[in-house]
Amino acid sequence: MHYTGLVNRYRSRLPFGPEVKAVTLNEGNTPLIELVNIPKLAGFEGRILVKFEGLNPTGSFKDRGMTAAVTQAVHEGSKAIICASTGNTSAAAAAYAARAGITAFVLIPEGKIALGKLAQAVVHGAVVVQIQGNFDDGMRLVKEVAQTAPVAIVNSINPYRLQGQKTAAFEIVEALGRAPDYHCLPVGNAGNISAYWMGYKEATGQRATASMDGYALEAFSGNLPKMAGYQAAGAAPFLRGGRVANPETVATAIRIGDPQSWDHAWAAQKESGGWFDECTDPEILATQRLLAEKEGIWCEPASAASLCGALRDIKNGKIAQGSTVVCTLTGNGLKDPDIVIQAGLKGLVQVAAERAAVEQAIVSQLR
Repeated sequence: MHYTGLVNRYRSRLPFGPEVKAVTLNEGNTPLIELVNIPKLAGFEGRILVKFEGLNPTGSFKDRGMTAAVTQAVHEGSKAIICASTGNTSAAAAAYAARAGITAFVLIPEGKIALGKLAQAVVHGAVVVQIQGNFDDGMRLVKEVAQTAPVAIVNSINPYRLQGQKTAAFEIVEALGRAPDYHCLPVGNAGNISAYWMGYKEATGQRATASMDGYALEAFSGNLPKMAGYQAAGAAPFLRGGRVANPETVATAIRIGDPQSWDHAWAAQKESGGWFDECTDPEILATQRLLAEKEGIWCEPASAASLCGALRDIKNGKIAQGSTVVCTLTGNGLKDPDIVIQAGLKGLVQVAAERAAVEQAIVSQLR
């Protein structure tokens, strides 16, 4: 049957009745890709799979939550939405607002926002307001403005966002036939780790469902995964035990010092028997390049934090040999190509426009 987006796919597991019309770009249904080279390099005898959310319509996992949030906003009669964003949320909000025929207002922080994400918000027609502050300042302002302005907030404090994002866990369980042993995620605002945990609990039999749209939805049984959340060292409030006033990291998507889903994320970590940890910027960038060079998968820097942390915990034995590990890659590498360019274009060889020069360049690389 023709796929029409995750709201229709999982309507029986979402808070939408049959009368609610989905605002969709056919998001979700992203690939779960098994890594074939990196596990060998790591000496890991289990399985490592990546949920590549960078193949959603706007290039990040935010589309899952945005289809749900905008669907509900339009159903309630909203003519405008608003969000604070380091980039991916603004791109998704702008695209889904365009799809719905309403206005999107996005507040972005001064500096440290990937131009690819900013371009997306602009091209989709959003009203972009750049504030002289960071994401946490933007989040505060959005909540204040929404008290009086006729706009619906579509940040992760909107409960429909997490409802949409939990569907990634459904897809993983359906693909594997069970939940993984460990699930590793980047953590910024912490909505995603909260949503995945919600989804796993529902998908593994704690909430039965009926079939919908011709798809056979099953209630799976089995163990729940340990949830491991990895932050950038310069923006790691879960490791510091409280708010980080001036978060700094090259991984702009998780450059957040005051997570809005703080309590939910701690609950996911504690209930699952998982943990939080941090990765340095050099470690994150090295893992991003490793994944691209060894597996052909290019994710944005923040995404690489999940695999970076997983590989470290495989090495130190925290993640057991023989287990199944899923790492969420939250965004596409094309979101932030500048970081790769700044590091130097490895593999770029300049030669004269002559056959002998080209042949010599080829031979030298194959030695």
